[in-house]
Amino acid sequence: MNLTDPTHPDDEEKQSRARRRRARRKVISPLTPDEKTSYVQEVMLKAAPSFDFFLFSLFSGAVVGLGFILDSPAVILLGILLAPLMAPVVGISLGIVLGSASYFGRSLGGFIIGSLLVTVGSALAGVATRLWQPWELNQVHLFTQLTWPPFVVIGIGAMATAITLVKEKQHPGIPSIAIAFGVFLPLSAAGFGLGSGIPHLWPDGLVLFSIHLAWAALVGAVSLAFLGFRPLTIFGYSIGGVVLLAAIILIFAFFGVGTIFSTGVTLPTPTPSLTPSLTPTLTATQTPVPPTATNTPTPSLTPSITPTQTFTPSPTPVEARVNNESGILMRSEPDVGASIVSWILDESLLLLLGPTETDDSGQLWLRAVDLSSSALTEGWVQARLVVTATPVGDIPTPQATDTATPTFTETPEPSLTPTP
Repeated sequence: MNLTDPTHPDDEEKQSRARRRRARRKVISPLTPDEKTSYVQEVMLKAAPSFDFFLFSLFSGAVVGLGFILDSPAVILLGILLAPLMAPVVGISLGIVLGSASYFGRSLGGFIIGSLLVTVGSALAGVATRLWQPWELNQVHLFTQLTWPPFVVIGIGAMATAITLVKEKQHPGIPSIAIAFGVFLPLSAAGFGLGSGIPHLWPDGLVLFSIHLAWAALVGAVSLAFLGFRPLTIFGYSIGGVVLLAAIILIFAFFGVGTIFSTGVTLPTPTPSLTPSLTPTLTATQTPVPPTATNTPTPSLTPSITPTQTFTPSPTPVEARVNNESGILMRSEPDVGASIVSWILDESLLLLLGPTETDDSGQLWLRAVDLSSSALTEGWVQARLVVTATPVGDIPTPQATDTATPTFTETPEPSLTPTP
Protein backbone atom coordinates (compact mmCIF):
# COMPACT_ATOMS: atom_id res chain seq x y z
CA MET A 1 0.00 0.00 0.00
CA ASN A 2 1.39 3.44 -0.97
CA LEU A 3 1.60 5.62 2.15
CA THR A 4 3.29 8.63 0.49
CA ASP A 5 1.55 11.95 0.02
CA PRO A 6 -0.76 11.63 -3.03
CA THR A 7 -0.44 15.38 -3.71
CA HIS A 8 3.23 14.95 -4.62
CA PRO A 9 4.05 14.24 -8.27
CA ASP A 10 5.02 10.69 -9.16
CA ASP A 11 8.14 11.77 -11.03
CA GLU A 12 10.72 12.00 -8.27
CA GLU A 13 13.34 13.26 -10.74
CA LYS A 14 11.58 16.64 -10.84
CA GLN A 15 11.36 17.00 -7.05
CA SER A 16 13.91 18.51 -4.70
CA ARG A 17 15.94 16.24 -2.44
CA ALA A 18 14.10 17.38 0.70
CA ARG A 19 10.73 16.91 -0.95
CA ARG A 20 11.64 13.40 -2.17
CA ARG A 21 12.74 12.52 1.38
CA ARG A 22 9.42 13.72 2.82
CA ALA A 23 7.54 11.84 0.15
CA ARG A 24 9.17 8.55 1.12
CA ARG A 25 8.17 8.90 4.74
CA LYS A 26 5.36 6.61 5.79
CA VAL A 27 3.00 8.67 7.92
CA ILE A 28 -0.72 8.69 8.49
CA SER A 29 -1.47 12.40 8.22
CA PRO A 30 -1.40 12.75 4.37
CA LEU A 31 -3.71 9.77 3.83
CA THR A 32 -7.37 10.07 2.98
CA PRO A 33 -9.94 8.95 5.60
CA ASP A 34 -10.47 5.62 3.86
CA GLU A 35 -6.73 5.03 3.58
CA LYS A 36 -6.29 5.91 7.25
CA THR A 37 -8.95 3.38 8.25
CA SER A 38 -7.40 0.67 6.08
CA TYR A 39 -3.92 1.42 7.40
CA VAL A 40 -5.02 1.35 11.04
CA GLN A 41 -6.82 -1.94 10.50
CA GLU A 42 -3.66 -3.39 8.95
CA VAL A 43 -1.59 -2.37 12.00
CA MET A 44 -4.25 -3.72 14.37
CA LEU A 45 -4.19 -7.04 12.55
CA LYS A 46 -0.39 -7.30 12.82
CA ALA A 47 -0.50 -6.49 16.54
CA ALA A 48 -3.16 -9.09 17.37
CA PRO A 49 -1.91 -12.20 19.26
CA SER A 50 -1.71 -15.41 17.22
CA PHE A 51 -1.49 -19.11 18.06
CA ASP A 52 2.32 -18.88 17.84
CA PHE A 53 2.26 -16.23 20.54
CA PHE A 54 0.55 -18.58 23.01
CA LEU A 55 2.65 -21.63 22.06
CA PHE A 56 6.02 -19.91 22.34
CA SER A 57 4.94 -18.19 25.57
CA LEU A 58 4.56 -21.62 27.17
CA PHE A 59 7.94 -22.79 25.80
CA SER A 60 9.65 -19.60 26.92
CA GLY A 61 8.35 -19.88 30.50
CA ALA A 62 9.38 -23.55 30.76
CA VAL A 63 12.94 -22.92 29.46
CA VAL A 64 13.41 -19.89 31.73
CA GLY A 65 12.23 -22.00 34.68
CA LEU A 66 14.79 -24.66 33.74
CA GLY A 67 17.44 -21.94 33.73
CA PHE A 68 16.39 -20.98 37.26
CA ILE A 69 16.81 -24.60 38.40
CA LEU A 70 20.26 -24.87 36.82
CA ASP A 71 21.11 -21.32 37.98
CA SER A 72 22.41 -20.78 34.42
CA PRO A 73 22.21 -17.33 32.74
CA ALA A 74 22.78 -18.99 29.34
CA VAL A 75 19.66 -21.17 29.63
CA ILE A 76 17.64 -18.17 30.87
CA LEU A 77 18.78 -16.19 27.82
CA LEU A 78 17.73 -19.10 25.59
CA GLY A 79 14.25 -18.96 27.11
CA ILE A 80 13.99 -15.24 26.29
CA LEU A 81 15.15 -15.85 22.73
CA LEU A 82 12.30 -18.37 22.39
CA ALA A 83 9.77 -15.73 23.47
CA PRO A 84 7.17 -14.80 20.83
CA LEU A 85 6.84 -11.45 19.08
CA MET A 86 5.66 -8.87 21.62
CA ALA A 87 3.13 -7.45 19.14
CA PRO A 88 0.22 -7.61 21.67
CA VAL A 89 2.06 -4.99 23.77
CA VAL A 90 1.94 -2.68 20.73
CA GLY A 91 -1.73 -3.64 20.40
CA ILE A 92 -2.35 -2.45 23.96
CA SER A 93 -0.58 0.83 23.13
CA LEU A 94 -2.62 1.16 19.93
CA GLY A 95 -5.84 0.64 21.87
CA ILE A 96 -4.76 3.46 24.20
CA VAL A 97 -3.99 6.05 21.51
CA LEU A 98 -7.02 5.17 19.38
CA GLY A 99 -9.38 5.14 22.34
CA SER A 100 -10.85 1.80 21.25
CA ALA A 101 -12.04 0.05 24.39
CA SER A 102 -12.85 -3.17 22.55
CA TYR A 103 -9.46 -3.45 20.83
CA PHE A 104 -7.66 -2.48 24.04
CA GLY A 105 -9.54 -5.21 25.91
CA ARG A 106 -8.83 -7.85 23.24
CA SER A 107 -5.12 -7.02 23.12
CA LEU A 108 -4.79 -6.97 26.91
CA GLY A 109 -6.80 -10.18 27.26
CA GLY A 110 -4.66 -11.99 24.68
CA PHE A 111 -1.47 -10.85 26.36
CA ILE A 112 -2.76 -11.96 29.78
CA ILE A 113 -3.50 -15.44 28.38
CA GLY A 114 0.05 -15.65 27.04
CA SER A 115 1.35 -14.45 30.40
CA LEU A 116 -0.62 -17.18 32.17
CA LEU A 117 1.07 -19.75 29.92
CA VAL A 118 4.47 -18.31 30.85
CA THR A 119 3.51 -18.62 34.52
CA VAL A 120 2.38 -22.23 34.04
CA GLY A 121 5.64 -23.20 32.32
CA SER A 122 7.83 -21.68 35.02
CA ALA A 123 5.57 -23.00 37.82
CA LEU A 124 6.07 -26.56 36.53
CA ALA A 125 9.82 -26.00 36.78
CA GLY A 126 9.31 -24.73 40.33
CA VAL A 127 7.38 -27.87 41.26
CA ALA A 128 10.33 -29.93 40.00
CA THR A 129 12.55 -28.33 42.67
CA ARG A 130 10.47 -30.06 45.34
CA LEU A 131 11.68 -33.41 43.96
CA TRP A 132 15.24 -32.39 43.09
CA GLN A 133 16.79 -29.69 45.25
CA PRO A 134 19.32 -27.51 43.36
CA TRP A 135 22.58 -26.38 44.95
CA GLU A 136 21.95 -22.66 44.67
CA LEU A 137 19.14 -20.41 43.38
CA ASN A 138 20.83 -17.05 42.85
CA GLN A 139 19.57 -16.03 39.40
CA VAL A 140 15.84 -16.25 40.13
CA HIS A 141 16.05 -13.68 42.94
CA LEU A 142 17.73 -11.12 40.67
CA PHE A 143 14.62 -10.72 38.51
CA THR A 144 12.26 -9.72 41.33
CA GLN A 145 14.18 -6.57 42.28
CA LEU A 146 13.04 -3.15 41.10
CA THR A 147 15.98 -1.35 39.44
CA TRP A 148 16.25 1.34 36.76
CA PRO A 149 18.24 -0.47 33.97
CA PRO A 150 15.28 -2.69 32.93
CA PHE A 151 13.15 0.44 32.41
CA VAL A 152 15.70 1.74 29.90
CA VAL A 153 15.80 -1.61 28.08
CA ILE A 154 11.99 -1.93 28.02
CA GLY A 155 11.51 1.68 26.88
CA ILE A 156 13.91 1.33 23.96
CA GLY A 157 12.42 -2.04 23.03
CA ALA A 158 8.81 -0.79 23.14
CA MET A 159 9.61 2.27 21.05
CA ALA A 160 11.57 0.29 18.44
CA THR A 161 8.97 -2.48 18.29
CA ALA A 162 6.14 0.01 17.70
CA ILE A 163 8.06 1.84 14.98
CA THR A 164 9.16 -1.36 13.24
CA LEU A 165 5.72 -2.96 13.40
CA VAL A 166 4.02 0.13 11.98
CA LYS A 167 6.50 1.28 9.33
CA GLU A 168 8.15 -1.99 8.27
CA LYS A 169 6.95 -5.45 7.37
CA GLN A 170 9.89 -7.27 8.93
CA HIS A 171 10.03 -8.95 12.34
CA PRO A 172 11.07 -6.47 15.09
CA GLY A 173 13.63 -9.02 16.32
CA ILE A 174 15.89 -7.61 19.04
CA PRO A 175 13.45 -4.84 20.14
CA SER A 176 10.81 -7.50 20.81
CA ILE A 177 13.34 -9.55 22.80
CA ALA A 178 14.05 -6.45 24.93
CA ILE A 179 10.37 -6.27 25.93
CA ALA A 180 10.27 -10.01 26.66
CA PHE A 181 13.36 -9.64 28.84
CA GLY A 182 11.71 -7.00 31.02
CA VAL A 183 8.21 -8.51 31.13
CA PHE A 184 8.56 -12.31 30.99
CA LEU A 185 11.53 -12.71 33.38
CA PRO A 186 9.83 -11.30 36.53
CA LEU A 187 6.66 -13.19 35.59
CA SER A 188 8.66 -16.43 35.24
CA ALA A 189 10.28 -15.78 38.62
CA ALA A 190 6.81 -15.33 40.15
CA GLY A 191 5.58 -18.60 38.62
CA PHE A 192 8.73 -20.38 39.78
CA GLY A 193 8.13 -19.15 43.32
CA LEU A 194 4.50 -20.25 43.14
CA GLY A 195 5.52 -23.79 42.17
CA SER A 196 8.56 -24.15 44.44
CA GLY A 197 7.11 -22.45 47.52
CA ILE A 198 10.12 -20.13 47.91
CA PRO A 199 8.83 -16.99 49.70
CA HIS A 200 8.79 -13.48 48.20
CA LEU A 201 9.18 -14.63 44.58
CA TRP A 202 5.46 -14.92 43.80
CA PRO A 203 4.12 -11.55 44.95
CA ASP A 204 7.24 -9.51 44.13
CA GLY A 205 7.66 -10.93 40.62
CA LEU A 206 3.98 -10.43 39.78
CA VAL A 207 4.01 -6.78 40.89
CA LEU A 208 7.23 -6.10 38.98
CA PHE A 209 5.69 -7.70 35.86
CA SER A 210 2.70 -5.34 36.11
CA ILE A 211 4.96 -2.29 36.47
CA HIS A 212 7.09 -3.23 33.46
CA LEU A 213 4.02 -4.00 31.31
CA ALA A 214 2.44 -0.62 32.14
CA TRP A 215 5.72 1.13 31.30
CA ALA A 216 6.04 -0.71 27.95
CA ALA A 217 2.43 0.14 27.01
CA LEU A 218 2.92 3.84 27.81
CA VAL A 219 6.18 4.12 25.84
CA GLY A 220 4.55 2.33 22.92
CA ALA A 221 1.56 4.70 23.05
CA VAL A 222 3.82 7.77 23.00
CA SER A 223 5.77 6.31 20.07
CA LEU A 224 2.56 5.68 18.10
CA ALA A 225 1.43 9.24 18.84
CA PHE A 226 4.64 10.57 17.29
CA LEU A 227 4.00 8.37 14.25
CA GLY A 228 0.69 10.15 13.63
CA PHE A 229 -1.80 8.03 15.55
CA ARG A 230 -4.17 10.18 17.60
CA PRO A 231 -7.04 9.29 19.95
CA LEU A 232 -10.34 9.29 18.09
CA THR A 233 -12.32 10.02 21.26
CA ILE A 234 -11.72 11.44 24.74
CA PHE A 235 -11.47 7.83 25.95
CA GLY A 236 -8.03 7.57 24.35
CA TYR A 237 -6.65 10.23 26.68
CA SER A 238 -8.49 8.97 29.75
CA ILE A 239 -7.36 5.35 29.39
CA GLY A 240 -3.76 6.53 28.95
CA GLY A 241 -4.04 8.50 32.18
CA VAL A 242 -5.50 5.48 33.99
CA VAL A 243 -2.60 3.27 32.85
CA LEU A 244 -0.06 5.91 33.91
CA LEU A 245 -1.73 6.32 37.31
CA ALA A 246 -1.79 2.54 37.82
CA ALA A 247 1.93 2.31 36.98
CA ILE A 248 2.78 5.07 39.50
CA ILE A 249 0.71 3.40 42.24
CA LEU A 250 2.36 0.03 41.60
CA ILE A 251 5.85 1.57 41.70
CA PHE A 252 5.22 3.30 45.02
CA ALA A 253 3.58 0.19 46.47
CA PHE A 254 6.49 -1.97 45.37
CA PHE A 255 9.02 0.45 46.87
CA GLY A 256 7.13 0.32 50.18
CA VAL A 257 7.16 -3.48 50.27
CA GLY A 258 10.74 -3.70 49.04
CA THR A 259 11.99 -1.41 51.79
CA ILE A 260 10.83 -3.88 54.42
CA PHE A 261 12.61 -6.81 52.81
CA SER A 262 15.79 -4.99 51.78
CA THR A 263 16.61 -3.13 55.03
CA GLY A 264 20.28 -3.71 55.76
CA VAL A 265 21.36 -4.92 59.18
CA THR A 266 24.91 -4.22 60.32
CA LEU A 267 27.24 -6.72 61.92
CA PRO A 268 26.51 -7.03 65.67
CA THR A 269 29.05 -5.76 68.16
CA PRO A 270 30.88 -8.64 69.86
CA THR A 271 29.44 -9.34 73.30
CA PRO A 272 31.89 -10.57 75.93
CA SER A 273 30.98 -14.03 77.13
CA LEU A 274 31.08 -15.13 80.73
CA THR A 275 34.12 -17.12 81.87
CA PRO A 276 33.52 -19.70 84.60
CA SER A 277 35.57 -18.99 87.74
CA LEU A 278 36.61 -21.33 90.52
CA THR A 279 34.58 -21.32 93.72
CA PRO A 280 36.82 -20.68 96.73
CA THR A 281 36.86 -23.52 99.25
CA LEU A 282 38.21 -23.75 102.79
CA THR A 283 41.17 -26.03 103.42
CA ALA A 284 41.69 -27.62 106.86
CA THR A 285 45.14 -27.04 108.44
CA GLN A 286 46.62 -28.46 111.63
CA THR A 287 47.98 -26.08 114.29
CA PRO A 288 50.59 -27.59 116.65
CA VAL A 289 49.53 -27.57 120.31
CA PRO A 290 52.21 -27.54 122.99
CA PRO A 291 52.23 -30.56 125.30
CA THR A 292 50.40 -30.37 128.61
CA ALA A 293 50.42 -32.44 131.66
CA THR A 294 47.02 -33.91 130.90
CA ASN A 295 44.93 -34.03 127.74
CA THR A 296 41.30 -33.18 128.17
CA PRO A 297 39.19 -33.47 125.03
CA THR A 298 37.36 -30.24 124.18
CA PRO A 299 34.85 -30.07 121.31
CA SER A 300 35.75 -27.59 118.52
CA LEU A 301 34.53 -26.87 114.99
CA THR A 302 36.57 -28.38 112.15
CA PRO A 303 35.63 -27.78 108.45
CA SER A 304 34.83 -30.79 106.30
CA ILE A 305 34.12 -30.97 102.53
CA THR A 306 30.57 -31.83 101.45
CA PRO A 307 29.89 -31.94 97.63
CA THR A 308 26.92 -29.86 96.44
CA GLN A 309 25.49 -29.33 92.90
CA THR A 310 25.79 -25.83 91.38
CA PHE A 311 25.41 -24.43 87.84
CA THR A 312 28.12 -22.68 85.89
CA PRO A 313 27.06 -19.74 83.69
CA SER A 314 26.74 -20.42 79.93
CA PRO A 315 28.16 -17.99 77.34
CA THR A 316 26.00 -15.52 75.39
CA PRO A 317 24.47 -17.09 72.19
CA VAL A 318 26.50 -16.34 69.07
CA GLU A 319 24.94 -14.00 66.51
CA ALA A 320 25.75 -14.15 62.79
CA ARG A 321 24.99 -12.15 59.67
CA VAL A 322 24.14 -13.42 56.15
CA ASN A 323 27.05 -12.65 53.79
CA ASN A 324 25.74 -13.48 50.31
CA GLU A 325 24.44 -10.85 47.85
CA SER A 326 21.52 -12.97 46.64
CA GLY A 327 20.64 -14.30 50.10
CA ILE A 328 20.79 -17.89 51.39
CA LEU A 329 18.44 -20.82 51.73
CA MET A 330 17.59 -22.21 55.16
CA ARG A 331 16.91 -25.96 55.05
CA SER A 332 15.26 -28.36 57.46
CA GLU A 333 18.36 -30.60 57.72
CA PRO A 334 22.13 -30.03 57.25
CA ASP A 335 22.01 -31.28 53.66
CA VAL A 336 21.54 -29.57 50.28
CA GLY A 337 18.89 -32.17 49.47
CA ALA A 338 16.72 -31.24 52.46
CA SER A 339 13.54 -29.23 52.03
CA ILE A 340 13.75 -25.42 51.94
CA VAL A 341 12.44 -23.77 55.11
CA SER A 342 13.00 -20.13 54.18
CA TRP A 343 14.97 -17.77 51.95
CA ILE A 344 16.94 -15.22 53.99
CA LEU A 345 18.06 -11.90 52.51
CA ASP A 346 21.62 -10.61 52.60
CA GLU A 347 22.68 -8.77 55.79
CA SER A 348 19.93 -10.50 57.83
CA LEU A 349 20.68 -11.47 61.44
CA LEU A 350 20.86 -15.10 62.58
CA LEU A 351 21.09 -16.63 66.04
CA LEU A 352 23.28 -19.74 66.16
CA LEU A 353 21.76 -22.35 68.45
CA GLY A 354 24.09 -25.28 68.89
CA PRO A 355 26.61 -27.73 67.51
CA THR A 356 27.67 -27.71 63.86
CA GLU A 357 27.24 -30.53 61.36
CA THR A 358 29.27 -31.59 58.30
CA ASP A 359 27.52 -33.21 55.33
CA ASP A 360 28.89 -35.89 53.00
CA SER A 361 30.51 -33.31 50.71
CA GLY A 362 32.44 -31.71 53.57
CA GLN A 363 30.22 -28.59 53.81
CA LEU A 364 29.90 -27.16 57.33
CA TRP A 365 26.31 -26.40 58.45
CA LEU A 366 25.05 -24.27 61.33
CA ARG A 367 21.77 -24.60 63.21
CA ALA A 368 20.27 -21.11 63.42
CA VAL A 369 17.16 -18.98 63.92
CA ASP A 370 16.21 -16.27 61.40
CA LEU A 371 15.86 -13.10 63.52
CA SER A 372 14.63 -11.07 60.51
CA SER A 373 11.48 -13.23 60.30
CA SER A 374 8.54 -12.47 62.54
CA ALA A 375 8.00 -16.23 62.93
CA LEU A 376 11.65 -16.77 64.05
CA THR A 377 12.13 -19.59 61.55
CA GLU A 378 14.60 -22.28 62.67
CA GLY A 379 16.72 -24.45 60.37
CA TRP A 380 20.21 -25.13 58.98
CA VAL A 381 22.40 -22.81 56.87
CA GLN A 382 25.82 -23.23 55.26
CA ALA A 383 28.63 -21.78 57.39
CA ARG A 384 30.49 -20.35 54.39
CA LEU A 385 27.60 -17.98 53.61
CA VAL A 386 27.49 -16.27 57.03
CA VAL A 387 29.91 -14.25 59.16
CA THR A 388 30.01 -14.16 62.94
CA ALA A 389 31.31 -11.74 65.51
CA THR A 390 32.97 -14.61 67.42
CA PRO A 391 34.50 -17.87 66.11
CA VAL A 392 31.88 -20.42 65.13
CA GLY A 393 31.95 -23.54 67.25
CA ASP A 394 29.83 -25.74 69.39
CA ILE A 395 27.64 -23.57 71.59
CA PRO A 396 27.88 -24.97 75.14
CA THR A 397 24.76 -25.45 77.21
CA PRO A 398 24.44 -25.11 80.97
CA GLN A 399 25.71 -28.23 82.79
CA ALA A 400 25.69 -29.23 86.41
CA THR A 401 29.12 -29.48 88.09
CA ASP A 402 30.15 -30.61 91.51
CA THR A 403 31.94 -27.99 93.59
CA ALA A 404 32.93 -28.15 97.18
CA THR A 405 31.10 -26.06 99.76
CA PRO A 406 32.50 -25.93 103.28
CA THR A 407 30.42 -27.21 106.18
CA PHE A 408 31.43 -27.60 109.77
CA THR A 409 31.29 -30.62 112.07
CA GLU A 410 32.38 -31.09 115.64
CA THR A 411 35.65 -33.00 116.17
CA PRO A 412 37.64 -33.35 119.40
CA GLU A 413 40.77 -31.24 119.59
CA PRO A 414 43.34 -31.51 122.35
CA SER A 415 43.56 -28.53 124.68
CA LEU A 416 45.73 -27.68 127.68
CA THR A 417 44.10 -27.99 131.09
CA PRO A 418 46.07 -27.12 134.24
CA THR A 419 46.42 -29.83 136.89
CA PRO A 420 47.48 -29.47 140.52
